[in-house]
Amino acid sequence: MEEILNIFGLETSLFLFQVINFLIVAFILKKFLYNPLMKKLDERKNKIEKGLKDAEDAGIALENAAQERQKILAGAKADADAFAVSAKAALDETKEKFTADAKNRSQQIIEEAKQKASAEFENMNKQIGAMSVEIAGKVISKTLEGLFTEDEKQKVTARALEKIKKGDYEKSAN
Repeated sequence: MEEILNIFGLETSLFLFQVINFLIVAFILKKFLYNPLMKKLDERKNKIEKGLKDAEDAGIALENAAQERQKILAGAKADADAFAVSAKAALDETKEKFTADAKNRSQQIIEEAKQKASAEFENMNKQIGAMSVEIAGKVISKTLEGLFTEDEKQKVTARALEKIKKGDYEKSAN
């Protein structure tokens, strides 16, 4: 074996020192470079995995939020539609009430106007009747002035006025 080593030009002591130097350098590199580097790579790998998991969770949360938003919007639309329907019903009810009140009030005003017109008509008829009786009395008095005595004239006038007031006279056709 020594012969083979001599053929290749290897010295055993030098080779042994080189192996020991290699093992020392390998140990130092492993302890101070490889292990910290592997630790950093593991930390980075864990951070990336955590970031991916967080992104996936955020995507799920975003999807859930979108679904919740749709539910809230649908509920709000339903509430708004229900409010619009109830507001329209209340408006229609109020409109009908005001219309009915206005009709009732107008009927009352018409009835009051009819009653006032009727009362005014009766009052005018009474006044016209009184004026007619007064005029008829004067006409009769003037007509009978030369035909009867004052006492007879008053009796005939009183009887004629009585018939006129009662409406018991007949119109004579001339």
